[in-house]
Amino acid sequence: MKPSWNIEESLADRLARPFQVFAAHKLSGAVLLLTATVAAVAWANSPWAGFYHHWLHTKLALSVGPFGLNKSVSHWINDGLMGFFFFVVGLEIKRELLAGELADPRKAALPVLAAVGGMVVPALVYLAFNGNGPFARGWGIPMATDIAFALGILAVFPVPISLKIFLTALAIVDDIGAIVVVAIFYTDTIAPGSLLIGALLLGVSVGANLIGVRNPIIYFLIGCAIWIAFYKSGVHATLAGVLMAFTIPARSVINARQLHDWTRDLLAQLRDTGLPADRSLLTNRQHHIVHSMEQLTEHATAPLQQLEHALMPFVTFAILPLFALTNAGVSLESEAFFLLAEPMSLGIILGLVLGKPLGIWLFAWAAVKLRLAELPRGINLLHVASVGCLAGIGFTMSLFIATLAFDDVALVETAKTAVLAGSLLSTLAGSVILLLATNPGPEDA
Repeated sequence: MKPSWNIEESLADRLARPFQVFAAHKLSGAVLLLTATVAAVAWANSPWAGFYHHWLHTKLALSVGPFGLNKSVSHWINDGLMGFFFFVVGLEIKRELLAGELADPRKAALPVLAAVGGMVVPALVYLAFNGNGPFARGWGIPMATDIAFALGILAVFPVPISLKIFLTALAIVDDIGAIVVVAIFYTDTIAPGSLLIGALLLGVSVGANLIGVRNPIIYFLIGCAIWIAFYKSGVHATLAGVLMAFTIPARSVINARQLHDWTRDLLAQLRDTGLPADRSLLTNRQHHIVHSMEQLTEHATAPLQQLEHALMPFVTFAILPLFALTNAGVSLESEAFFLLAEPMSLGIILGLVLGKPLGIWLFAWAAVKLRLAELPRGINLLHVASVGCLAGIGFTMSLFIATLAFDDVALVETAKTAVLAGSLLSTLAGSVILLLATNPGPEDA
């Protein structure tokens, strides 16, 4: 519930208001991601396409003493900035495991089993087309779900809140699966020494958690060192973000009762100081009380939640659109459309459009029939089918895995085109089924 504070706004506040309203909207992330995608496709097919590709391959060097990295812009975004994305994903996974939908085994059973089906069946569909060919390495591409796009589409329809929770939990499990796949199957050569250093640094971060270190700067520095170690080891560096997230403290210093009681005492002290009616400077005593209240609210929130809250806007409004801008710029020449009929493209498209919903629906149906899980209140199997289709919007993770699966630039571009096509078809299919399944009621969001 938003507090009804009547705060006098400055001109700058009024000018920023439309942007704040947009950022607070539940569709803002999906809209910005879609805008960046359209911009990338338009740019890559414009007279300035040469500058687009030149910009992606521009080298940027970062060095500290004898240590340095000299990589292209696309590498810095895909391997560097996406580390923050995976760090936030790791924070979300840890939160869901500790206090979310995945914390209760009975509630978690349905989205977990459905997500497993949504990963296995698309991979099998892809391998049915490419199992014995040179493109078999791309089997992980249609396994992934883009949670931002999927939830963005779902938010347009008046569906039960339980369906949104189901899709969120399913997508979180899907992210876990995608991370495991990247770590195990898309790592070529491993440098044991660097990997050992990374593991030791993870141990340092765990130790910092155990002794009560809560300063995010400490964890940021450790995380940067872990990222470099993993990058040098050959294991994809974004995995460092996920593992680092699991070392972040998830407990607050004080509980809610203490926050309530101590804040009440501080408010009483603040009132006794004689509060000024205008907006003049606080006295030293008043400032000390206000600062103590600020510290209390910080102590009442776990670092995990603080970091997730702080980084989510950066990831949503900067990193993911930048990732889309640098990775979705595929050619739409007639030759590209002909390539969509090739086995690799068909494996990706059908894996997303058919494999995802089929796997999710079949595993969910079997789980309910075998009484391993039960459908949440207000959800039927048609709802599950609609979620299965929306889960076929692979986009971010699918594009990411495509860049790891193939070394040949032409193959990567073809795979990206297939991902965009499959994601678009999945969006249309999911929207149609949602129209059929929507049944507004008092429980609807």
